[in-house]
Amino acid sequence: MKAYIDTSALAKCYIREPRSLDVLDWVEAQGKPATAMLTLVEFRCLLARRRRSSQIDQTLEHRTLAEFDNHVRSGAWHIHQSSFGEYAAARDLIDTLPDISLRALDALHLAAARTVGASDFATADKAQADAAEALGFTVYRFC
Repeated sequence: MKAYIDTSALAKCYIREPRSLDVLDWVEAQGKPATAMLTLVEFRCLLARRRRSSQIDQTLEHRTLAEFDNHVRSGAWHIHQSSFGEYAAARDLIDTLPDISLRALDALHLAAARTVGASDFATADKAQADAAEALGFTVYRFC
C-alpha cells in the first residue's frame, strides 16, 4: 500500500493547527508518503500567504521553510516528478469528475497519486477529499 499526501495535509506537519498531530501520526505510520513536485512551490506559497495574513511571522516562515527543505533533501518525502502525460491525465479528471469543483493543482495531485500507485490519499481539503474518494482512493481527511 502506497500513500500520497497533498500540500494541505503536509503543511500540518510543519505548522501546528487543528489535526496536526493526527497528520504526523498518519505520516509516521506510512513511512515515506509520496507527494508531487508541485508541493515544493505550493508549500512555499502557503507559508507566504500565512505570513501576509499575519498568521505566522517572517521568522517562523523562514524556519518552517528551512525545516521542510531539509526534509526534502534528506528524502523524508518521496517527491514525485510529473510528466507531460500526467498533466493530460489531470486535465481529463475535470471531465471524469464533472460534479466536483476540482481546482488545477488538486487535479495534478490526484494524477500524481494515481501515477505513483497510491491507494491512500491524505488531504485537509474537502473538495480534494471528495474527488479522491470518487476516484477510489482510501481518503484520510484532515479537514
